[in-house]
Amino acid sequence: MPKTATLPRHPATAAPPACLAGLLRAWLPRQRWFAGKDRPLTELTLLSMTELFPGCLHVLVEAGDCYQLLLGTRATPSPRLRHALIGRAEAGALAGLTVYDALQDPRAARFLLERLRHPGSAGPLRFEADPAVRVPAGLAPRVLDAEQSNSSLVYGNAFILKVFRRVQAGVNPDLEVPGALAAQGCGRVPAPVAWLRTTFPLEATLGVLQPFLPDARDGWELALRALASGDAFTDASRELGQAMAEVHVTLASAFPRGAHADRARTAAAMTERLTAAARAVPSLRPHVPGLRTAFDALAACDPGPPAQRVHGDLHLGQVLRTGGDWFVIDFEGEPSRPLAERRGVQSPVRDIAGMLRSFDYAARQRLPWRPEWARRCREAFCAGYADRAGWDPRTTHALLRAHETDRAVYEVLYEARHRPDWLPVPMAAIERLAVRGG
Repeated sequence: MPKTATLPRHPATAAPPACLAGLLRAWLPRQRWFAGKDRPLTELTLLSMTELFPGCLHVLVEAGDCYQLLLGTRATPSPRLRHALIGRAEAGALAGLTVYDALQDPRAARFLLERLRHPGSAGPLRFEADPAVRVPAGLAPRVLDAEQSNSSLVYGNAFILKVFRRVQAGVNPDLEVPGALAAQGCGRVPAPVAWLRTTFPLEATLGVLQPFLPDARDGWELALRALASGDAFTDASRELGQAMAEVHVTLASAFPRGAHADRARTAAAMTERLTAAARAVPSLRPHVPGLRTAFDALAACDPGPPAQRVHGDLHLGQVLRTGGDWFVIDFEGEPSRPLAERRGVQSPVRDIAGMLRSFDYAARQRLPWRPEWARRCREAFCAGYADRAGWDPRTTHALLRAHETDRAVYEVLYEARHRPDWLPVPMAAIERLAVRGG
């Protein structure tokens, strides 16, 4: 039985070993998935620590948010792990050992898969699986290069394990939603086959194993290829709209629907996010009055379709195409938003607005900018959606403008913090959306 050590969730009594805390304070802010880059990391609280096997620790730490780490410890790590090094411990129980990100270690990756293949527990950790799906042994692991807010391991080009880095209490939608869609017979989403969760210090989902589509290309890559080759991409966009409508229709059946969203409350929340973003990004401030008109109009507009479960962070990078079919992935939603909000019902127009913004992003990746290409793709996507959904997003202009504006404001804040060179892309949309009718 793996040894486990858990500590109460109190900063005064739960400080991690000093040597490890110092290493993590230097390493965490450099990680792509760490959300606290805009504030000093001064406090670390150890929430739980479980030895999965000798030389590998599963750790949950509080560093502004709760983060999941898999830490390897070796006296002399392999040169192949140079890129994964965190540092060398100089004191305490880990003195003389090199600490590294064990998700980059094939040995640890293989062990994780074995634990998922054979459900059971290790301290507060629970490894669970769909008994109807057989996962073969010995699949070679590799880290997926395109890392965002999580880390992913691909096994033998057959399965992909997403490890959630930021952890919040509750069932993660990326486990809950694909499972529910699969139960409804929706073939647009790879169904979970195994998952990892914790029971201490919070009940939370830690990772999900799903089938991997090795020959698939994501919508972002396909859109950029289309732009480079002069392809209009309208046929693919229309089919993507149809696929997304099928997912929305199935979601409406799989989960209870809500009443029409409280538009006044939604508008107030959007205005609050705009105000906060304008404080952080000076270039946004001149457009605030015009952008507020989109939110003011929302309070009095046609309510559109009833609220339901949605994707929550839809864009071209969240869809895959293979064999002529579109698949939808990554139902986690925006990790920066509370889990309760991400699991709640929302207007499906939010997803549509996210995809429309994504076409704009693609059109502005190379000069000359191609606004007409984006406009035609947007129209085709909405037309395809209307074919299957029974309603046309273009008929809810005020609702769509408000959600697209809210998305663009989020993009401005994100780019200003993480990719300043990309800031002109959402700012171009801000200038359009700040004009009535934009």
